[in-house]
Amino acid sequence: MSEEREKKLIAAYGGALPDERELYYATRINHTMLTLLLIACGLVFWLSIALVNAENQRNTMVQGKCADPVFKGQMDAACLRTTHSREHWWQHWWYAVTHVNS
Repeated sequence: MSEEREKKLIAAYGGALPDERELYYATRINHTMLTLLLIACGLVFWLSIALVNAENQRNTMVQGKCADPVFKGQMDAACLRTTHSREHWWQHWWYAVTHVNS
């Protein structure tokens, strides 16, 4: 292959090489997006746990399982934290998600 032909071939494919400055910038954007995604997933997980706990306490109060024996008409706070009104946590979550207006 002649030298001039090689130069033309290299010049034709020379623009295909990536610019290292843009690669670093794109990588930084990817790290930012991944970090935001992980934070959002953590927030959804935390809010789901809070929703399950709130629905468990709501259902316990509706069923009247934690009535305070000393003060009539009041709820026992320690009982509300420890009582499970349904068998599984996902039942609380499903009820809370499907019954938004009630």
